[in-house]
Amino acid sequence: MTSTTPSPTSMPDAASQPPALPATTASSSSSSVNEDGSNKPPSRPRLGTRKSSGTIIVPREHPVIELQEGDEVFDEDDARTMSPRRNSEDIEKMSKDARAELSQHAKVLQESLLEIFNRIEAVKEEHDKLDNHNKFLQKYIGDLMSTSKITSTGANGRSKR
Repeated sequence: MTSTTPSPTSMPDAASQPPALPATTASSSSSSVNEDGSNKPPSRPRLGTRKSSGTIIVPREHPVIELQEGDEVFDEDDARTMSPRRNSEDIEKMSKDARAELSQHAKVLQESLLEIFNRIEAVKEEHDKLDNHNKFLQKYIGDLMSTSKITSTGANGRSKR
């Protein structure tokens, strides 16, 4: 009988596994304890550094307070160079598309609102019709009951004589 030992890659080391927590910490408690057993808050990984976009404050004595389009010069790593630039034609096309989409959406909403309104009117008409039938039946049943009482008292009155 030959025995095979698991490969070192499939068997984790005891040192790489976190230590088992004692049974007392397994119960619910109000204190926060990290996996390593310390009470300090967990540390976040550091964010990558990025270059500042620079200041937009311009001193009063600066000769050019308002910059024209194209006057600005940014470094390659500047966040402002990473954003997409759109010219006025692109913006106009996007706004036309957005208006057309909104207009189409408004038409669909108006049509569905009209359908709902028509359905409400049909339900109201049906309700009124059923209400009228209900009143008629109540009156009819009331008349039958009163007729029934008259005939039953009349029949009882004759038999007592």
